[in-house]
Amino acid sequence: MLDCPHYPVAMAELKSVLAVEKISAPISEVLVANPRMAEALKFRGSPTIRINGRDIADDSEQQSFAVSCRFYPGEKHPGVPPPEMIRRAVREAMRGEKQ
Repeated sequence: MLDCPHYPVAMAELKSVLAVEKISAPISEVLVANPRMAEALKFRGSPTIRINGRDIADDSEQQSFAVSCRFYPGEKHPGVPPPEMIRRAVREAMRGEKQ
């Protein structure tokens, strides 16, 4: 979502977690421009972070896809995945879990 106010903070959190974990990995950014694209990509709102194709929130029960803001639990920024969530997903991916 082009005008997502939470996107820059989410990217900063992701980059920070990768730096702390000493992981150098490419980050692909995808502009989801319309509802058809959101449906095709199974995009649950912005910001969405996927690691090796897997959504870090692991909310596989949710089936609604849209070009909209996404909210995560957390005290700091409800529109940004908490660093702990990102870190857990990164570590699981590094161990090859849940893939």
